[in-house]
Amino acid sequence: MRTETLPRFMLGMVLCLFVAGSPAEADEDRPFRLTLPPQIYAVPEVEMNLYFANTVLTSPDQTVSFEVDCPIGQSDEVRWTLTAKPSEVGSIPLTLRVKDSEGAILESASTTVTIAPQQAGAERKIRILIVGDSLTHASVYPNEVARLLEIPGNPQWKMLGTHKPSGATERVAHEGYGGWTWAAFNSKYSADSTQPGTSSPFVFPDSDAKPSLNVARYFDERCQGERPDFIIVKLGINDCFGFNADDATQLDTQIDRVFAQAEKLLSEFRRAAPDAEIGVCLTTPGNSRDEAFVANYKDRYTRWGWRRIQHRLVERQLAHFSDRNSEKIFLVPTELNLDVVDGYPGNNAVHPNGHGYQQIGKTIFAWLKWRLSEQ
Repeated sequence: MRTETLPRFMLGMVLCLFVAGSPAEADEDRPFRLTLPPQIYAVPEVEMNLYFANTVLTSPDQTVSFEVDCPIGQSDEVRWTLTAKPSEVGSIPLTLRVKDSEGAILESASTTVTIAPQQAGAERKIRILIVGDSLTHASVYPNEVARLLEIPGNPQWKMLGTHKPSGATERVAHEGYGGWTWAAFNSKYSADSTQPGTSSPFVFPDSDAKPSLNVARYFDERCQGERPDFIIVKLGINDCFGFNADDATQLDTQIDRVFAQAEKLLSEFRRAAPDAEIGVCLTTPGNSRDEAFVANYKDRYTRWGWRRIQHRLVERQLAHFSDRNSEKIFLVPTELNLDVVDGYPGNNAVHPNGHGYQQIGKTIFAWLKWRLSEQ
């Protein structure tokens, strides 16, 4: 079954939220730089979406539509959506095409929709560590992961972590701190730290009293020796938010440095928890409203500037992490299932509302269920 969006003029209005800019040099021949991860994950009876505007960059004078080829789900003017049935468990191909006003295909990309069984992992006991920035600190998406794990047919679960903000529900813990980056988790340290967020939970003084990254010690001392089965990392906004979107070469160089910090932390996770499966979340897009960026940053940072940076970061994340499954490192496509209109309040640039956070949580839950179904 082939599904197509509603009339093109409606979709053109949606995509006009994005303005033209200079793509990175390697992508100059691609008009929209369409991005899709290798897999999209779903679980029966849990809504999953692919929001078209999150996959491309386009200019307001371009009227385009999207066409989806997939035997399941349905499309409207802004998204392909699926609430899978138990009978649809399995792997299903999906192709997304961008078309111009005459119906000509401008770009296309394919992915696999992987639907995990509702009972995946039902007999297991699992431990989860979530690491992130202010979006994690808010605790709404970890709460949603916990809520979904409480539905019958799921494993017994425990979240590891030292941070339990006021917004976290009873059994939710994590390592999520406002403004943090990959580098902060590798090196931030205060010898007299008593407040969460002033020192990395993974950094300890070594024998020479020099701060050192030591995740094994974190597990031994702060998690009572327990090791996680799953580590979920949602970082990238603070790492890249202030980069220069107008200089493609410099932007890629800066992202290279971010990846160096990411590899340092991921390697330490692997050393300390060799059997853990690590999910790296694709960085989520910001609010679709210019006024939200003005409210938060005046004219210092713009919505279009962050959109270009975030899109390039996702392109680079896809290239850097897509073929790492043999290392037990996986991509979690959190950037697709986030409504940049109704999933954000009117006055916040990068922090979703409750609905948007819950969409992030559903994506992470679906990834967890896929990995549980593979074990």
